Amino acid sequence: MSDWTHLRHTEAAAREIGLMADAVRGRDGGTPVPTCPGWDLRALAEHTGAVHRWAAAMVRDAAAHRYPREEMDHGYPTDFTGFADWLRAGAVLLTEAMKSRDPETEVWGWAGERSAAFWSRRQLHETVVHRADAEIALGIAPEVDEDVAADGVAEFFDVLPYARWRPLLAELKGDGESISWRAGTGRSWLVRLTSAGFAYERSDVAGDVTVRAETTGDLMLTLWGRREPAAVEGDAALMHWWRERAQI
Repeated sequence: MSDWTHLRHTEAAAREIGLMADAVRGRDGGTPVPTCPGWDLRALAEHTGAVHRWAAAMVRDAAAHRYPREEMDHGYPTDFTGFADWLRAGAVLLTEAMKSRDPETEVWGWAGERSAAFWSRRQLHETVVHRADAEIALGIAPEVDEDVAADGVAEFFDVLPYARWRPLLAELKGDGESISWRAGTGRSWLVRLTSAGFAYERSDVAGDVTVRAETTGDLMLTLWGRREPAAVEGDAALMHWWRERAQI
């Protein structure tokens, strides 16, 4: 796995925003998004672009508190034909804000880490998942760069404990049960449940259940509930129990 930096996360996020913009350009904004029940393509684009602008504003200002995203003017286009360019404009705003700050600059964050670096990483993977949502809605099979996806798997495990608006997360505890997450392209992680919560590590050790995906990108999207596993070996009930609770 390649090393990641604040700059690299920032530049990768911009590329992903461009891919999402390309996916929605010329499409019907009323297209339902099955991986985001109740949303159509317009709602998905509005959410994603608003999050980019929200994060950009907080990093730009080195905000000490959460800005109320729902009260901000994000400049939504009137017609869906303008959303591709609007998303790309958001990528510029986000990139400029991220590059204006050192990685360690203190910025409000919801997952423990209060830094600009938290936001460059979070915006990359926020966009990967929602770009995949758009492509799935449009009948396109999402493909995620292996290095991006490997960092995305780790980021999912890193931020999951902080999604406190999901009450079921409190149940992610156990007596040593383990889940092996494996990609056919070679990367694998082991999650172990303890009385204090869960821990993860890069490991080829077999778990009580092994969840397999063809690629690391597929594995990342499986963790995010956007894909079904290619195969499940062992205690399938444990895997289903995890997936019901491990949601952000």
